[in-house]
Amino acid sequence: MTETNFRTDLDADGILSVVWDMPGRSMNVLSADAIAELAEIARRVAGDAAIKGVVVSSGKKAFSGGADLTMLEGIARLYATEKATRGEEAAAKAVFEESRKLSQLYRFIETSGKPWVAAIDGVCLGGAFELALACHYRIVSNDPSTRVGLPEVKVGLFPGAGGTTRVARMLPPQDALQMLMKGEQIRPDKARAMRLVDEVLPKDQMIGRAKDWIREGGKAVKPWDEKGFKLPGGPVWSKPGFMTFPPANAIYRRETQDNYPAIRAMLQVVFDGLQLPMDLALTVESRHFAKVLRSPEAAAMIRTLFVSMQELNKGARRPKGAGELPLKKVGIVGAGFMGAGVGYVTARAGLEVVLVDRDQDAADKGKEHAQKLISTEVAKGRVSGSERDALLGRITATPDYAALADCDLVIEAVFEDPKVKAEVVAKVEAVLREDAIFASNTSTLPITGLAKASKRPERFVGIHFFSPVDKMLLVELIVGERTGDEALALALDYVRAIKKTPIVVKDSRGFFANRCVIAYMLEGHLMLTEGVPAAMIENVARQAGMPVGPLSLNDEVALDLGLKIIDSTRAQLGDAAVNPAQEKLLRTLVEKEGRLGRKNRKGFYDYPEQGKKSLWPGLADLQETKLDPETLDVAELRNRLLVAQALEAARTVEEGVITDVREADVGAILGFGFAPYTGGPLSWIDAMGAERFVRLASALAEIHGERFRSNALLLDLAAKGETFYGRFGGASEPASAAA
Repeated sequence: MTETNFRTDLDADGILSVVWDMPGRSMNVLSADAIAELAEIARRVAGDAAIKGVVVSSGKKAFSGGADLTMLEGIARLYATEKATRGEEAAAKAVFEESRKLSQLYRFIETSGKPWVAAIDGVCLGGAFELALACHYRIVSNDPSTRVGLPEVKVGLFPGAGGTTRVARMLPPQDALQMLMKGEQIRPDKARAMRLVDEVLPKDQMIGRAKDWIREGGKAVKPWDEKGFKLPGGPVWSKPGFMTFPPANAIYRRETQDNYPAIRAMLQVVFDGLQLPMDLALTVESRHFAKVLRSPEAAAMIRTLFVSMQELNKGARRPKGAGELPLKKVGIVGAGFMGAGVGYVTARAGLEVVLVDRDQDAADKGKEHAQKLISTEVAKGRVSGSERDALLGRITATPDYAALADCDLVIEAVFEDPKVKAEVVAKVEAVLREDAIFASNTSTLPITGLAKASKRPERFVGIHFFSPVDKMLLVELIVGERTGDEALALALDYVRAIKKTPIVVKDSRGFFANRCVIAYMLEGHLMLTEGVPAAMIENVARQAGMPVGPLSLNDEVALDLGLKIIDSTRAQLGDAAVNPAQEKLLRTLVEKEGRLGRKNRKGFYDYPEQGKKSLWPGLADLQETKLDPETLDVAELRNRLLVAQALEAARTVEEGVITDVREADVGAILGFGFAPYTGGPLSWIDAMGAERFVRLASALAEIHGERFRSNALLLDLAAKGETFYGRFGGASEPASAAA
């Protein structure tokens, strides 16, 4: 056989080593070619009496990230092709047969009569971990980077190569469902405790131990294929079963609002499968998987949260003309909550950090924040004490600007005041190397205006972090009028180094994410002033797919900040740019009631020191009109919240703030949680069709005002029957700062 993706070697004891090492890739993936080659190896093993067992390992740093989701996209598209030529029934059958090939291969391995052992080092996720689950023994390394898991739910799918069915037979159903619904990456010791793996060993001992297990007579039959097998949690139709599945369904609906068909299908697969023999249970799993695979939710989530996100993370927007740029040391001016967080993620990426503030105490407090964050990771077993010490050793806290002299990049994270930022620019540029890049972390101030304080605006770029920095995955890079390609390129390289996802936006008021977020919060404020009950606003937002309601979100970002934005908007754009109802609400809350949000434990919600937050009862007293919730159209409220954000996203494309539609969708989900099941606001518009969306927005405009009027771009897409991705493409040329 031709060995391309796997290398095989048969030793004197008849043990076949299968090393997965795909050429030209940094990580192994389950592509169509790799699956076909593995199937050929499996047939060879089953048919060759000289082969007594198999050890599967990786020739790369990680075992595998799982299936190539672009391959799954192709299977999903097969439905449309087959339906057009052979009809709906034939199309559904074609997708079913194609999508179950990997499941059938793993079942063949499992029942081949030869013991297979998976030796796992690094990440082993998705379809790769399903391969490991089909093996008869699993050994993982104790390396800190090693993780196993089934994260398919995060891209609108569920484990469909036997993973759902096997996990449900290995764990009690409540544990299995929790693992499958969360999609978390699991550390070696926890995986061993859960009995998902059999041993945890140093990397250099794994292969030897795997071979010993085979030599010692390792069993090539899974428990569920033996007579008398009993489910870990007992039968479905039992007292424990009744204590598991009804609550699981309730939890699913509470957490997802039934917006995720993959999770609903996964619950059904587990419930039905545990009542069936293994092979029939796998067939049920495959049928549900084929149906979910061709769902619009899966298509949208795969494209945005895997394909587009991966492309952006790999530098799709890096200017072509910019070569390799040095990035070893980063300076951060401002050691407050934001700056300290930036320092922490930078040091964690292995970069040297100079953390500057007005005096030594202030700078030290910033470093203490990093120490607190990394110590929490140590306590959870995610990093070692020596790694913590090394990280802290990379952070130099000082009030001395001269320490920035040899930095490749300096990021200011001081107060949102142009005068304060201008003073920092002057102090930094007095000591900074000529070839270094200066970045301003700002969420509200235009970069072009800030760059006027710089002597070299072509090396000045905006970097907008989201709070808290250590948890939020998105970073907006803002290109000013004179920002050069090298400044953008280094900023992109930096964001990639700290393992976050960048989107590149042109300079404008509010950039991209904040414009959409402000539209979302405005709609929540206006609903409240109209008399909609506050609890209904928040619950409808969750039903729409948002992670938190607009009132809760406003509390997080601070009500007084919202009032400052209103004041600055009036100063720059005039009275017509300010909604009087919103202004009255916020002025009452901030100036009369002293309610600033979570930061002072009083906002739209009350935040007791002990216990959960709850909506402030006084909100009802602020409503001049009180509407009966029974008379309100929930669908209309839900549409208002989503359409307001989607319209703003469409405007940013028309205005050239967003120049790559992938970034609007990725940025919306990662930045402010726009209903992930939709794939993002532009994908949501595309899925329903621009014409239908324009009709929906127009109907809302007739009732609620001109803010719901569609822009010229949307009207043109609707008139021509086009989509955002169809017109602008999912992939565009790499960004040029000068474009």
